[in-house]
Amino acid sequence: MRDLRRRSILAGALAVPLTAGLPTSSATAHSACAPDGKALRAALAGLPDADATAALVRVGGTGGGWRGSSGVHDLESGRPADPDARFRAGSTTKVVTAAAVLRLVAERRIDLNTPVQHYLPGLLGARFRPVTVRHLLNHTSGIPAGDGLGTTFEEVYAHRFDTLTPQRVAASAGAKEPEFCPGRQQHYLNINYTFLGLLIERVTGRSYAAEAARLVLAPAGMRDTYFPGTDPRILGPHNRGYQAVRRAEGTTEFVDVTEWNQADRFAAGDMISTTADLERLLTDLFRGRIVERPQLKEVFSVPSGITGASYSAGGLQRFESDGKVYWVKSGGRYGYNSAIAATRDLSRTLVYSVNSTDAKSEDANPVVVRIITAALK
Repeated sequence: MRDLRRRSILAGALAVPLTAGLPTSSATAHSACAPDGKALRAALAGLPDADATAALVRVGGTGGGWRGSSGVHDLESGRPADPDARFRAGSTTKVVTAAAVLRLVAERRIDLNTPVQHYLPGLLGARFRPVTVRHLLNHTSGIPAGDGLGTTFEEVYAHRFDTLTPQRVAASAGAKEPEFCPGRQQHYLNINYTFLGLLIERVTGRSYAAEAARLVLAPAGMRDTYFPGTDPRILGPHNRGYQAVRRAEGTTEFVDVTEWNQADRFAAGDMISTTADLERLLTDLFRGRIVERPQLKEVFSVPSGITGASYSAGGLQRFESDGKVYWVKSGGRYGYNSAIAATRDLSRTLVYSVNSTDAKSEDANPVVVRIITAALK
């Protein structure tokens, strides 16, 4: 499973050359525990290559900060990557969704222990036992994945401008058999956050995008973040995304995948953001400026009594490496990998966006591994 592979990458950390793109960087402080700028520059060197066309990195913490970028804006022009570019943030969207739900809990519009069947009657079949809002947040619902537009790159690429609504995705999942009884296991799936997005819309009477902006983006000052819905474009400055496709004759083609309708990702992965905005999300969330006590404790609460459980009700995953605990969320859409990570006390933070040429691969992207290794030194 892809999320388990990511766990091993972080724990362990913690080809055809193309047009050259030299890394650029800046540092805000120097101390014994400051980010290792030399190691980070080395991690970004040599882009674009067969694994990635660009990378944007922000490392922060009590010892100071480091910002860097490398690679190209696009393969055709070869001009340098925009360090402030917007990108598809993928599943880091879930952190925003979880925070929005917890804000609505504080407003007494949602109860974590109330079954979703109460809020969204008829969406789950009769075979499902009560699935609480907390079960959705921490991926212990037992709801199986909904239907998609294909299983291979070629299939989904052919439908990249088609619209698959989250309502259809949720309905297809609810018509299937439960995977397990709620609360008995943990299985990371987008469908949990698809249901949460629909829940937000039901209790507020407003769109998910509008409520996520009100409850999370605005308080955090995330001015360059938005939810495109059915619009396949990335508005504003952005670096192009590519997928490496192996052709029958043995050659590799880099297919531009920048424009893509992500409506089915919805509250689970539709967000477009920047590294600066995701850093704001991390720091403001952890400092209690978005979700206040007592709901903030849910952000860092992993369900007990479930073997292998690592996801919290805040959309984050708990990792322990070299005696330190990190709270992490990664995301991947074709052409783009991203992640946010931090210690609870914010002594070290990491945000990156890598324009991976195989962003949905089960294998670790070497550029991502180098960034994580350098950032957590």
